[in-house]
Amino acid sequence: MTDDILRMRGITKTFPGVKALQDVNLSVRQGEIHAICGENGAGKSTLMKVLSGVYPHGTYEGEILFEGEPCRFADIRDSEHRGIVIIHQELALCPQLSIAENIFLGNEQASNGLIDWNRTNHEAAELLKRVGLHENPVTTISDIGVGKQQLVEIAKALSKRVRLLILDEPTAALNDEDSAHLLDLLRGLRDEGITCVIISHKLNEVIDIADSITILRDGRTIERLDMVTDHVTEGRIISGMVGRDLENRFPPHEPNIGEEVLRIEDWTVHSPAHRGRVVVSNASLTLRRGEIVGLAGLMGAGRTELAMSVFGRAYGTDISGRIYKDGRQIEIRSVQDAIRHGIAYATEDRKRYGLNLIEDIKRNVSAAALPKLARRGWVNDNEEYRVADEFRASMNIKAPSVLSVTGKLSGGNQQKVVLSKWIFTDPDVLILDEPTRGIDVGAKYEIYSIINRLADEGKAILVISSELPELLGLCDRIYALSAGRITGEVPREEATQEGLMQYMTKGLDEIR
Repeated sequence: MTDDILRMRGITKTFPGVKALQDVNLSVRQGEIHAICGENGAGKSTLMKVLSGVYPHGTYEGEILFEGEPCRFADIRDSEHRGIVIIHQELALCPQLSIAENIFLGNEQASNGLIDWNRTNHEAAELLKRVGLHENPVTTISDIGVGKQQLVEIAKALSKRVRLLILDEPTAALNDEDSAHLLDLLRGLRDEGITCVIISHKLNEVIDIADSITILRDGRTIERLDMVTDHVTEGRIISGMVGRDLENRFPPHEPNIGEEVLRIEDWTVHSPAHRGRVVVSNASLTLRRGEIVGLAGLMGAGRTELAMSVFGRAYGTDISGRIYKDGRQIEIRSVQDAIRHGIAYATEDRKRYGLNLIEDIKRNVSAAALPKLARRGWVNDNEEYRVADEFRASMNIKAPSVLSVTGKLSGGNQQKVVLSKWIFTDPDVLILDEPTRGIDVGAKYEIYSIINRLADEGKAILVISSELPELLGLCDRIYALSAGRITGEVPREEATQEGLMQYMTKGLDEIR
């Protein structure tokens, strides 16, 4: 592992008004797992798009050497022909096609112009076995979970005889079990001589799996670290990423908790896909003004389903139970009802459900509360611009103007736009589902500060998170959910990861 398989020298990439990369250098040794770390907007994904030909030669400055030879990729097919394959954070799979069809899409196993389906399915089965996925190759992609879809993407890369595999946030949407399996697979590929470059915000995983790290900040290379000789810690990586030590991952906060705002009693929700299956069972919880309440649970426990069903019955069928707002029972039959009663919900999937990525910041911020900007049925464009610009300043959204396209923003800034949209509805209750998913530690701190500020303004906040340290560091009280049932309620001073995990797994053995 002494020879470099990849060298990128002096890479500079400019977009209109923004220098995304400036004189970036990257070296990766043959047969290692190399991590690239940096805050959102540091240039990590842009650098990998330059390498893989998404941004073709001529659109950037600098030099790429792969296996000692200069590379000038015109497109992604050029880079794949050399054995460089990138798996983006948003998986590039067609949900209506089978696993086998997806693996060989664009690389069909054909002779005389006809696809050989026996060969296709046989070779797909061999690739699935190699990545440890025990599924029938004819299974439709829409019928398997995200963790398995990630493995299909890797099998697809292996079908292209990959030599350098690039993975952008591969475990961001995975639970702990799927993440561990994926990391084990990457170790196995390394043992086979396949070099991997991984972009990740999960620093514990980076330390666990990487042989070396390159840290980017503001589009520049900060340093390259060897995991063995440089005695790398999470603190060392964070310091390089943000330019300062983050002694406390969570901003200090003294809660000022008031009276009860929202009470949910005996809430039961059935699955819309499987009639009769109970997803949430007799759940009861309360939220008070100025309080940040956490909701912990394993994947599939019913956390999101509970939140969405409360928010205007956006999920579920045969919903029963009672909702009280400020001590008075209310009926919420639609999302509009929920907004009118002062309840807002920021979804866990901001790209698909939280934002219109092809629209600008201004339109996204106003989307949930257009009537506030309308006069005689017409939206006041100047007022819409003013409101959005105020949020851009107060939320520290890093963009040239509110006319910037939302899809071009980093994940942390997109999340701030989502929060701005719902804050503009002036809610009393704000439900935040995975508010920091896919966001770096620096941007997380900003989001936590915003949440604390909203609580100080008297809003009741429910935070759903898969990260127990996040709930422990942020919340004043935590509920645990297991198999659709509330199994525990713990105040902040008594909460521990071990105790919450016991509540989160309570009753699972009975179900199994």
